[in-house]
Amino acid sequence: MNERRGSVGFVVALAGQPRQHVGCQLAQSAQCKRKDEMQIQPVASHFINGEYVEDTSGTPIDIVYPATGEIIGRVYGATEAVIEQAITSAKHAQKEWVKTSGTERGRILRRAADIIRARNRDLSILETYDTGKPLSETLYVDATSAADALEYFGGLAGSLTGEHIPMGENWAYTIREPLGLCVGIGAWNYPTQISCWKGAPALACGNAMIFKPSETTPLCALKVAEILIEAGLPKGLYNVIQGLGDVGAKLVGDTRVDKVSLTGSVPTGRKVYAAAAEGIKHVTMELGGKSPLIIFDDADIENAVGGAILGNFYSSGQVCSNGTRVFVHEAIKDKFLERLSARLREAIIGDPLDEATNFGPMVSERQMKIVQDYIEIGKSEGARLICGGGRLDRDGFYLEPTVFADVRDDMTIAREEIFGPVMAVLDFTDETDVIARANDTEFGLSAGVFTNDLSRAHRVIAELEAGSCFINSYNDAPVEAPFGGAKLSGVGRENSKAAVEHYSQMKSVFVRMGDVEAPF
Repeated sequence: MNERRGSVGFVVALAGQPRQHVGCQLAQSAQCKRKDEMQIQPVASHFINGEYVEDTSGTPIDIVYPATGEIIGRVYGATEAVIEQAITSAKHAQKEWVKTSGTERGRILRRAADIIRARNRDLSILETYDTGKPLSETLYVDATSAADALEYFGGLAGSLTGEHIPMGENWAYTIREPLGLCVGIGAWNYPTQISCWKGAPALACGNAMIFKPSETTPLCALKVAEILIEAGLPKGLYNVIQGLGDVGAKLVGDTRVDKVSLTGSVPTGRKVYAAAAEGIKHVTMELGGKSPLIIFDDADIENAVGGAILGNFYSSGQVCSNGTRVFVHEAIKDKFLERLSARLREAIIGDPLDEATNFGPMVSERQMKIVQDYIEIGKSEGARLICGGGRLDRDGFYLEPTVFADVRDDMTIAREEIFGPVMAVLDFTDETDVIARANDTEFGLSAGVFTNDLSRAHRVIAELEAGSCFINSYNDAPVEAPFGGAKLSGVGRENSKAAVEHYSQMKSVFVRMGDVEAPF
């Protein structure tokens, strides 16, 4: 096997000259075959009322494969006519869908989950083309997570009922009702997953949804829409339209939209929140983070290093909940950094479609340049570069996994969300002090603690100002548990029974059994 090491020792698959020539030829041939089989270029840009819809007068959006930088397809942003078609068909379909029993709704969602699982490999390859994430990831956490959401909320659908409230002679009852038309706006890091994290609870509760994926990753949601129709979902209930921010703004501002769910950045969240407030719309938002991961001196080093890797380098660091401020007790810092560096040297960086690869490119050239700028800022502000810091000498948008040590709380890389493979390691000695430092941020999405003292673990977690927390683990996101943030990291929760509250409303009915008493 002819590998070469990157500038700081990372394994770079298919980069050595002898293997690059032969291996890349084979890889390109396999990619072309898979492109033909998967039809990377979608039938049309939008999926509305159960059919593909095209309007080439919309803004052209190139689909770029992050591993090579090549354009592999094109879609067009939704025009006014496309948006109107999506809204009109969704409103019409929802009026009938609400009459469908929860049990039947659930049956359709569970059928869709089964289809997704049966086609997991094809959907995972599509996700890899869409995002650049390695197939070794997408096979296990993307389409499968989408199926989990459909299955979970499909199972809940039949139980979404009201209650009877006896009050002596009189009584009351409640009815759980859908909100109506929901708009989902997705992010580019988990396009398949997010399309179902929003769509599944919306549909289970009797709503219709229009989903706008990120313009960076427009492919996967279209396949989800196809599968829902195949599973028996009535046409118009789950529409997908493409577009830039202007399309999202038109959807959010339309008076016929009842609910908006966004996964994105804080700046985008502010705009969406303000626009939705004009119509007093229901809103949930999962936004950015700069989450703390605290590693105490009694922690299992290998598990702590594993948690830090998952919380910083999975999906090439492009995960909103990442624990990018890693507070390590001074007594174990050197050992931690030693083991971290050794394990990062085993990262296999290469063709995402090769299942041996476990670290892929950034999603776009723009995002890669943003991360590169932060790396230079880290160096200029005096952080110590432990490993990484460079761009790989190959096609695509590849950066090395990067670790800075001796990071201070006031450094830019410790304050701002980078959204890339950059870890900031900070020292601490005192529990009370590290809790205060961990909470000294405008974000509050996630937080984690590694320690063998479970009393301490629960004590510290109770003090951390974050919505989704972890003890001796990091970045687990089972559909059964609510996910969301505090502070600027978001409003509301996704997943679990908590999501039902954000896609439905309660109507209460009081019933008087006797005569009405009035003052006159």
